[in-house]
Amino acid sequence: MDDYPLLNVFWTMCWFFLWIMWFFLLFRIVTDIFRDHELSGWGKAGWLAFCILLPFLGVLVYVIARGTGMTRRDVRQAEESEAAFQEYVRKAAGTSGGGGGAAELARLAELKEKGALTDAEYERAKAKLLA
Repeated sequence: MDDYPLLNVFWTMCWFFLWIMWFFLLFRIVTDIFRDHELSGWGKAGWLAFCILLPFLGVLVYVIARGTGMTRRDVRQAEESEAAFQEYVRKAAGTSGGGGGAAELARLAELKEKGALTDAEYERAKAKLLA
């Protein structure tokens, strides 16, 4: 342990941390390149080649040139995921009509009062809804 002073251990840990962070950023950029639907296939290939052939410069230029777009794409994907989840919850809960069974019964009663449904139709629809 005397051959490797504490300050050298600290610097090694710092460089290792920066190396891991650079890989994390590189993977985020590659993911963003493929997620961007507005970028053409040649554009994706160009950015990918740039980031692979000149990794440090490619990552730095990509973040400078397209960094704000990365944020917008992240937000859009999060909103789409949230909307899909909310729609799934509504379908699973059976409230996609906007109020569930109680609202449907009230609508049937209103149609019966207006004369749009006969007593027999109302009873059949009510039995089907409550089943």
